Amino acid sequence: MKAIISGGGTGGHIFPAVAIANALKKRYPDADILFVGANGRMEMEKVPAAGYPIKGLPIAGLQRQLTIGNIIKNLQLPVKVLLSRLKVRGIIRQFQPDIVVGVGGFASEPTLSMASRMGYTTLLQEQNSYAGLTNKTLARRADCICVAYSGMERFFPKEKIVFTGNPVRADIEQMTATRQEGCSYFQLDPTLPVLLSVGGSLGARSINRMVLDNLQLFAQNKVQIIFQTGRAMYQEARQAVEQAGIERWVKVHEFIGKMDLAYAAAQVVISRAGAIAISELCLVGKPVILVPSPNVAEDHQTKNAMALVEKKAAIMVRDNQCHDQGLPQAFELLRDADRCEQMGQAIRSLAAPHAADSIVDQIEALLARDRKK
Repeated sequence: MKAIISGGGTGGHIFPAVAIANALKKRYPDADILFVGANGRMEMEKVPAAGYPIKGLPIAGLQRQLTIGNIIKNLQLPVKVLLSRLKVRGIIRQFQPDIVVGVGGFASEPTLSMASRMGYTTLLQEQNSYAGLTNKTLARRADCICVAYSGMERFFPKEKIVFTGNPVRADIEQMTATRQEGCSYFQLDPTLPVLLSVGGSLGARSINRMVLDNLQLFAQNKVQIIFQTGRAMYQEARQAVEQAGIERWVKVHEFIGKMDLAYAAAQVVISRAGAIAISELCLVGKPVILVPSPNVAEDHQTKNAMALVEKKAAIMVRDNQCHDQGLPQAFELLRDADRCEQMGQAIRSLAAPHAADSIVDQIEALLARDRKK
């Protein structure tokens, strides 16, 4: 078994990619797996840390804010796409994979496009309820498209779609941590309420500002918070909490590696509405206030959030309203045990466990089909 897995840019693409690789390795211990990512992006660090080799492409994304710098970057984009396709063609020829898997992100377009043109079997994994432009374009040549939401025939050929759910980190899918263990790890009092605030792997400025501008509310309401800031605002957040003298109530982290323990400790979560974050929340059954990012293609995070809100499985607060509304709604939810239980049951009913194994099943089916040809 030789597989190329391509994509990245954020944890929402990297975590499912690594989960698929781990599931392949579990079923085929001798599998040779190569990742292809974008130079300078998060995958170039996270994938090797997970134990897999990765090749980088000089690819970048389309800049949607029309500044002079971004216009120059967009003018350079066709050259970067061409150079990336030429480089990935050499990678594919040398590696000769049985399957090429795309999980979204800048690198997946040149990799999957070139692989399909060269006659290799390809599989797409679409995490969101609203498909991105890259995957909609690649779908025409893909052999199989694994999705996590119903109604995706709006974007893809119906005969290629397979519902698998989104792969998540193994420690979340197989979560055994107790609340006591989570509180102990984060140095929290298990007799007091705990809120978890996460803005995705890169952080979310609006959510961070909501917390930092209202630090006094945590001690006043006797609510503890596990606060993941992302790299950009970590130092500012840590200094603000230290100056306020509320380290007991606000636990600041640049990035949370032990998310299973964070979920175990928390009773309510405030989160961006990325597809993988939602998939994790469904598996752990935590009531959540979703704050969709307004800075994503086709506003897909709002569509992700509404898919849960319509089933009474989440509360949605708009990004421009979260500063004033996010924490009051979170504190109100923490005080309402019955509503927390109802929301937890509703979101848990949407979980799709063993998604990575289901995707490996589809890879096996594609390769069995190829052998019969």
